[in-house]
Amino acid sequence: MSGNEVQILVEEATLDFTLGDSEIAQEKLRRAVLQDPQSFAAWHALAEVCFSQRLLDEALKAAEKALAICPEDIHIHTSLSRIWMERGNKEKAEKFGAQARTLSWKDELTKPPSEETSP
Repeated sequence: MSGNEVQILVEEATLDFTLGDSEIAQEKLRRAVLQDPQSFAAWHALAEVCFSQRLLDEALKAAEKALAICPEDIHIHTSLSRIWMERGNKEKAEKFGAQARTLSWKDELTKPPSEETSP
């Protein structure tokens, strides 16, 4: 399966999830990560689908895989913060939340300032 096919699976799973079919979405995402274990998008989507189903251990494992692939992604840190909060570990939740904020600030600092418009 090519990277493009994995991306299609992720997109289909996202649509399935949006339409309320979390189990089919989860199955497609599991196929995607088996085909491409380095697909950040597939691991992150799987983490979110599992989180929504309250499968917190599976959500955590998927999120940790995504983090290993893309440690500078703001969204995966946010996901991990939410997962740890639901698991009852406020300290880890705050750690990942703070990392997401730091990455967001870094992102803002690297963007050129927007032009101010006069009233």
